[in-house]
Amino acid sequence: MTTTSTRAFACPLKYIQGPGEFDNLERYTSGFGPKVCFLIDGFLYDGLNARLAGIYGPTQSEYLAIRFEGECCQEEFERVGRLAGEFGADVLVGVGGGKTLDTMKVIANEVGLPLIIAPTSASTDAPTSAMSVIYTKDGVYVKNVRHKRHSEMVLMDTEIIAKAPVRLFVSGMGDALATYFEAAANDRSDSANYIGGGYRRCKAGMAIAQMCYDILLADGLRAKLSLEAGCCSEGVENVIEANTLLSGLGFENTGCACAHGIHAGLTELPSTHRFYHGEKVAFGVVCQLMLENAPGELVDEVLGFMTAVGLPVTLGDLNVEATPENVRIIAHKTAVENKLIQAEPFLITEDSVYNAILAADAAGRYYRA
Repeated sequence: MTTTSTRAFACPLKYIQGPGEFDNLERYTSGFGPKVCFLIDGFLYDGLNARLAGIYGPTQSEYLAIRFEGECCQEEFERVGRLAGEFGADVLVGVGGGKTLDTMKVIANEVGLPLIIAPTSASTDAPTSAMSVIYTKDGVYVKNVRHKRHSEMVLMDTEIIAKAPVRLFVSGMGDALATYFEAAANDRSDSANYIGGGYRRCKAGMAIAQMCYDILLADGLRAKLSLEAGCCSEGVENVIEANTLLSGLGFENTGCACAHGIHAGLTELPSTHRFYHGEKVAFGVVCQLMLENAPGELVDEVLGFMTAVGLPVTLGDLNVEATPENVRIIAHKTAVENKLIQAEPFLITEDSVYNAILAADAAGRYYRA
């Protein structure tokens, strides 16, 4: 529940999206100072480092490119923070996927430097948030950290993003699909958003969540088909915005609920670890619809969309056998050990979640038939 009547909304200072925007980085970073420190995903490092040499070589700016070592952990914070400090960085830039970006968020907040976030896929809504998921160096989840400030800029080069695997893009749609339904649940239960201070949701946050859903239905399938055909259409641009900006602002300013709670439960089963965040959240959306006893027309609409774009709609799609033991593990983690589902506007029990998971699996199999 909220603890105040005050409404609040938070977001990055700027969001820029378009083809070729990566090549404008020096123009954006120079406003903060001449020394720029990059942290780049390991598998992208060689190509992007060479590209940065071409961007920064003819200018008065200097840059340091650090290869991300794979985990958002304390050891990496210390290593990258030390290198950035020795370089005398004026601004930090994270380039890559979620763990790379989350690492730079932590360091920027610790040392008080400006931060630019440059994702290389549209696979989650994390880039716009002031949150990081922290792990051990061996990849074991530790905690979520809420930062005091957002990034100065989120830069989406859609030419780069369109070349990422299509599965990542579809996974991003799964994550974004949850935004509206979880926002609605938080609105009904009057739960606090994720800005801190127990604030209520602004109407803007709810409107953004609704728009996110509307764009997915209107453009999601054609965007996927466009990417499979090797082109970045207007529909692709729209869904990149929905997956990243609208979903990110939506979840942070309204809150998560059952769908992300189910995601946490699914991670208890090792067989799900090879699936992306948004793929597990997508099945969580089906579970949330069953838990809330959503109208049949809405279930038809959502499951029709999910099957069309190829999102998981059954436990089997996530390599989970629907045994009582497996379902009980998911339900216990979701209902007892995780707080996200408590944002639902009614009493949550382990049994009610257990039954919702089975109902979701049955509904998904029916729509797949």
